[in-house]
Amino acid sequence: MEAADFWDHPDKAQSIITQLKTINTLIKPFQQLATDFGDIRAMMELAEEGEDESLLPDIQLSLKKAVTEVDQLEFKIQMSDPVDASNAFVTIQAGAGGTESCDWASMLYRMYVHWAEDHNYDLELIDADPAEQAGYRSITFAVRGEYAYGYLRGEAGVHRLVRISPFDAQSRRHTSFVAVDIMPELDDTIEIEVKESDIVMETFMSGGPGGQHQNKTASGVRLRHMPTGVVAECRSERSQHKNRKTAMNMLKARLYRIEQEKRDAELAKLYNEKGEIAFGSQIRSYTLAPYQMVKDHRTNVEVGNAGGVLEGKIDPFIEAYLKTRKPPSSN
Repeated sequence: MEAADFWDHPDKAQSIITQLKTINTLIKPFQQLATDFGDIRAMMELAEEGEDESLLPDIQLSLKKAVTEVDQLEFKIQMSDPVDASNAFVTIQAGAGGTESCDWASMLYRMYVHWAEDHNYDLELIDADPAEQAGYRSITFAVRGEYAYGYLRGEAGVHRLVRISPFDAQSRRHTSFVAVDIMPELDDTIEIEVKESDIVMETFMSGGPGGQHQNKTASGVRLRHMPTGVVAECRSERSQHKNRKTAMNMLKARLYRIEQEKRDAELAKLYNEKGEIAFGSQIRSYTLAPYQMVKDHRTNVEVGNAGGVLEGKIDPFIEAYLKTRKPPSSN
């Protein structure tokens, strides 16, 4: 970066800066931890030499803070995939359950919005297909910030909700299913070749609450990759060109993610044989009646405060999933 010609090629320079930023998210916390533990050791020696117990509260507080930072760094180290540091595209698709599932999709969307806000991530709505009565048939949004994809990738799969239906006049218990798909937002350092001849583009009226322009012009774009059947769409912008660019980024991200997961025997089945969004395929169950419990079926982590989980408190599930991932190679 100190080279005189560094900015002669802006795209390449920006790519290097992005790589450096990712490396620094690991190196700088490690260096800071080394300094912090050195300070703690010095305080302990000072307290021991002077037999000064008044330093103990400060030592305990510093140790607690350092241990928390070590835990956070360990989770980041688990995320060794080149795209783990990337932003994330999240798609929520309603499944079996009709209006119930569409409403469940909107509940999950709010859950991820709260989680993103709690972690200081930026969130951008990409595409939304509202249902007639409540919620969404599908909704796609971007979560932007360091390691957004690495933290969220374990959320991919079918989420099951059991509750007393607010749409049932007889107040019966209903079960709903929603599929969540997580994709990395790729940058220029990762190349994905997609032939234009393999893509079929469809345009449609954006509709929804976007105003007269989106209701009268075919600005929405849907891209279909014919060799794989993968589809990506965007309707959030007034410009068809901008929507196509976003849809293409999502299409490349989805193709990249599928290829990556094919190398992982555990997740290959999830993505390539996902099957019906219904009974028997869920990764996590959210029970609101007759008792409250959220359980992840992959890690067996259970949380009794279902309301807190739906308010975005999903870190116990994310952390447990990260611990099950294969650690980075010592090479």
